[in-house]
Amino acid sequence: MKQQLPQFNNSLLFDLALTHSSYANEHPEFLGDNERLEFLGDAVLGFVVAEMLYRMYPTINEAQLTHLRSRLVDEKQLGRLGAEYGLGELMRLGKGTAKEGGRDNPSLLNDTFEATLGAYFLDAGIESVRRYILNIFQPLAKQLVNDSLAAQGYKEEGVSQLQETFVDSKNRLQQWALANYKTKPEYQIIDESGPDHAKRFTAQVSINSQLYGVGTACRKQEAEKRAAEAALDKVKSI
Repeated sequence: MKQQLPQFNNSLLFDLALTHSSYANEHPEFLGDNERLEFLGDAVLGFVVAEMLYRMYPTINEAQLTHLRSRLVDEKQLGRLGAEYGLGELMRLGKGTAKEGGRDNPSLLNDTFEATLGAYFLDAGIESVRRYILNIFQPLAKQLVNDSLAAQGYKEEGVSQLQETFVDSKNRLQQWALANYKTKPEYQIIDESGPDHAKRFTAQVSINSQLYGVGTACRKQEAEKRAAEAALDKVKSI
């Protein structure tokens, strides 16, 4: 069952949120694309989720809050939400972008979901968009925390367990490398593929000149994070 998109008073704002630059380029009669709304929606989402986590978890520190927020609003998560909300079918894409699988592209779904939030903010105001975001992300936050704790073997949401669970993978790998080799991990982007609107980056991480992990994602930072996660899987003692 698909989740429900917000109800707009101004349908033109919603239409703009759905419009990718490739469509706008092919249809000059349609003025604008969703990039500015994406910028706005990203800011609104980040603010609301940050406040939400601040209130939900009053005892964990800034680093853990930052990492938990990044897990909740990363490209993979928002792309999945965009697909669940049916945005893949609704997006206005250019013919080439659609043919290249744009309707299933996590990056485009992520961008369109953020643009929809930006448009809803302009349409209905901060309180309406805040309620909408909280209804989605409060359950997701609880599920993410509980799943992460369960994976670590914990049964309750203790402060120390939360702190251990939500240390960023790159920081954890760095701590391990410094403790074992007295050197920091080195990251390198080793491959870029795909068209400009749907780039894929592959990163590798090496420690003491030895390859430890490789990861691929639509953004360089995310690719480095996935490489770190692969490295952590390699060294189970962390």
